[in-house]
This record gives sequence, structure tokens and C-alpha cells, in this order.
Amino acid sequence: MNVAIIGCGYVGCEVARYWQQKMTFVVTATTTTPERVPELQTVAQRVEVVKGNDPEGLKSVLKNQDVVVLSVGARSADAYAETYLHTAQTLASILKQTPNVRQLIYTGSYAVYGDRNGEWVNEESSAAPANQNGQILSETEQVLLSASSENLHVCILRLGGIYGPGRELVKIFGRAAGTTRPGDGNDTTNWIHLDDIIAAIEFARKHQLQGIYNLVDDAHLTTGELLERVFETHNLPKVTWDSSQESKRPYNAKVSNKKIKDAGYKLIHPQMIF
Repeated sequence: MNVAIIGCGYVGCEVARYWQQKMTFVVTATTTTPERVPELQTVAQRVEVVKGNDPEGLKSVLKNQDVVVLSVGARSADAYAETYLHTAQTLASILKQTPNVRQLIYTGSYAVYGDRNGEWVNEESSAAPANQNGQILSETEQVLLSASSENLHVCILRLGGIYGPGRELVKIFGRAAGTTRPGDGNDTTNWIHLDDIIAAIEFARKHQLQGIYNLVDDAHLTTGELLERVFETHNLPKVTWDSSQESKRPYNAKVSNKKIKDAGYKLIHPQMIF
């Protein structure tokens, strides 16, 4: 099977490694950074330097591919439209002329749900982005879904916060140890381990999933609980909360993972690893 991974950062690189080594697929990886080519050549048979708004470059990448994974990441808040939306628009237009591609899997974000005051949301809940970048992510989903057809299944995986080897929770939150943070720490978090992202992408490919699926673990800890566990585990000073200051965190929703479980996916790490 020929598979292309557009955007080979933390997630894409590991998906490439998994598919090349465990499934013996022929993997094409793309990057926008020429310096990363040697690294990606260790996990993919073919590496192309191409930007998401380059139709000819992407057309060349998609030639003879069976499955495409879109796993891009913006380098800064200002780059969201170019990284996500423009890539999706270019890809959607090319896919109409590329009948060999049977499946597109996109790693999106639960950020599209916005702030729901800690209430439960599922894939049927309307998107309510809390800021412009959340809106861009929502529009990106719609553009990609519009490319689906009888011959092309489009699967959107709305990921929780990503952690795993090299991106451990203590690395993400270590600087907050001993600090005072705004709010009361009672907002809900949603996380997913790298192992589960790779396994869920393979599950989506194998079962040709179509539509939107949330991909988060079962923990749903509050920010306060999460930080307490991290700092306790690593013997770091606790956080102090100042409820007189409003929390600036734009996401507060309990994201349901029932749909992907009902489809048959079994979480590798249902609870968080500290």
C-alpha cells in the first residue's frame, strides 16, 4: 500500500515509522523544512519538500497514493490560515482529480468545541471556536469533509492535547511548578497519548472511517488535578490558584470518546501517564 503523510512533525514522523516498519507500506513524507529531509529519510522511502499551498507539489506527492494523512502543525498563531486552511483547500481541489486516493485522515483538534463551561460535547455538538485560530481549524474540517465522495472517505480525528515520549507532561508543565496561576483550576482537560494517535490513525485506515471522531482518553482531569499529579509525581512545588483572576484558557469541555470506541477502537492508554 502507498501512503503519504503531509506534515511530518511529532505525530506524522511516528506514523511514518510505524507504517514503514510494522505494516511495510511504501511511505512518502512531506516537510516544509529542507533540513529535516535526512531525518525523514530514516522513516520514509520518499521525502518531498513541499508547502501546503503548492498545488503542483502536492499533486506530485499524491500520484499513486492509496491513503493520505494530513498532520500539519502551525509554527505560530499567525501561521494557522496558511498551515491548515490553505493546505486543506489545495488538497481538496487536487483530490477531485486524484481518484487513486481512497482515504484521507486528518489530525485536527478538540479546540473547535471552544469553551462549554465543562459540559460534555460529542461529534454531534456544534463547533463553537473560542478564537480566530479555532475558527480556522473548524473551516479546515469543513473543506476536507467537502472532498469526501463514494470513492474517497475523509476521517477527521479531533485530538486532545498531545503528549508522549519526548513530550512528557512534566516537560510541558514543568515551568509552572511553584507559580501562581489565574482561575481556580476547575476547567476540564482532554489529552491523548502519541501511542493512541498512531493506533487510531491505523484503525481509521483499516476500517475506512468516514466523518468526525473525537480522540481523547478517559481521564478528563481538571487542570488543577492534572498539575497536582504531575508535580506530585516529580517532587515539584505545587501551583497556587488565584480565583480573583479569570483563567485565560479558551477550552473547557468534556470531550466524549464514545463514538470511536463504539466503532471498535480500544485505547492503549485510557488513563494519563505521569
